[in-house]
Order: sequence, then C-alpha cells, then structure tokens
Amino acid sequence: MNDQINYITKEGFEKLKEELHQLKTVKRKEVAFRIQQAKELGDLSENAEYTEAKNEQAFLEGRIAELENVMKNAQIIDKMKLSHSGGTVQVGATMKVRVAGRETEFSIVGSQEADPKQGKISNESPLGRALLGRMPGDTVDVQTPSGMMQYEIIKIV
Repeated sequence: MNDQINYITKEGFEKLKEELHQLKTVKRKEVAFRIQQAKELGDLSENAEYTEAKNEQAFLEGRIAELENVMKNAQIIDKMKLSHSGGTVQVGATMKVRVAGRETEFSIVGSQEADPKQGKISNESPLGRALLGRMPGDTVDVQTPSGMMQYEIIKIV
C-alpha cells in the first residue's frame, strides 16, 4: 500500500471515518448474509449470486483497506497554522484567483477530498502543485486540457 501523507480536512477525515464504520458494521454483514444465502442454493460453480456476492466482498474489503491506509497516513489540515503561514498558499488554503479575465475562488485540498466542481483542487494536481508556496500577486502558468492557462493569485481568503 501507498504510505504517502494524505492531507485532509477535519470534516473530510470524519466522512472517511463514518464510511469505514458503515462498511465494517453494516455492509460486511449484508455481504456475508448474501454469501450464506447463495451457498444454500447449492452448486457454487454455477451460482451467479454466489460469484456476485464474493466479488462484492472483495471490492468491499479492498475499500476498507484503502480507507484504513488513508486514515493511518492522514495529516489533518490545521486552519490555525494556515493563518500563520506567512501569506503563502498551503494545503487547506482558500484563495481568490484570476484566470482568463474572470475571478474564481477555490481551495487546495488533499487528493481524497478533491472535487473541482465544488472548488476543491488537489494538491497533487498540476494547478495545485503550481500554486503551493506562492503568494498574492504571483502568477503561474499551468498546462490544462484546453491549453496553457495563467492564474494570478489575488488573495488568500
């Protein structure tokens, strides 16, 4: 498994914790029950229900292992430290930028919480990497699917 640091907000960590709890306490029991029911149907070699339940169990256990690894290597983003970062863009920072003549606001988050439609950009993305450590007034050029774009940091919110 990957042991890199996973930057995450406190809210994001709580969501992962809740998902892990749900998978371990509810979904595991549901899948085990489905497997048991399928076994009772007889010949397992031609039992589609059994095969499907076993595949779901494998997926479920994989997701549980992934969540446990992410949480084990999680570093909670401390909003108080951000306000003392010397005015540079850090993971967890929210900023206002100008791109293609338009102002927009987004936050730099860990890859587990990235959701560009919600204004959450991964620190591992080309844009996130380009902005980290920069200050208001700085501009960065970033290669995007639609070509080279220039982002100007207006302010860190």
